[in-house]
Amino acid sequence: MNLAMYLVAGPEGFTPGAFLERVGAALSGGVDVLQYRPKRLPLREALALGLEVRALTRRSGVPLVVDDRLDLALALAADGLHLGQEDLPAPLARAHWRGLLGVSVRSSKEARDALEAGADYLGAGAVYATATKPEAEVIGLEGLRKVVESAGLPVVAIGGITPERVPEVRQAGVAGVAVVSAVMRAPDPARAVRELRRVWEKTMEGKRTV
Repeated sequence: MNLAMYLVAGPEGFTPGAFLERVGAALSGGVDVLQYRPKRLPLREALALGLEVRALTRRSGVPLVVDDRLDLALALAADGLHLGQEDLPAPLARAHWRGLLGVSVRSSKEARDALEAGADYLGAGAVYATATKPEAEVIGLEGLRKVVESAGLPVVAIGGITPERVPEVRQAGVAGVAVVSAVMRAPDPARAVRELRRVWEKTMEGKRTV
């Protein structure tokens, strides 16, 4: 599965209509994977909105990953489930979940543990400080490289990713970049996705010409 442009989308701060509009625009811009992250919504509200998101991803042919919540992932017939270090333990989730499984990591040890637990890919970060998760530990580019080198799995970098930072992040060996506010808070989400993809692909072209 292509993880290059990985969008994390949460409805906080948006009306349902505005949230769905921005998700739809981002999908039209070329998102490869959409992670639905309804952190503060009660289950029924998260499910109702998630069904609308699921319809958008199906029309776009984009895999849907649900953050944290196994019950919601099952109810939405999602393609994937993504877990943080403080969420349901990955080995327990894998015992009940047969779809794509992603795990957030900050170190080589956490990466190896996720691999042993049956993860399919890793989210590594925060690479840079980010207003989306100000409490997140910043691992920097060096920490990202260590995760990539020890993971044995595709790694998606997250945390403060902007178009200007994509080249140095890609050179660390990641399979993709995960963005939140860079797309969801952009004036034009579709254009923001296209710009991120342009820089991502240009970075690869530069490596091929060396």
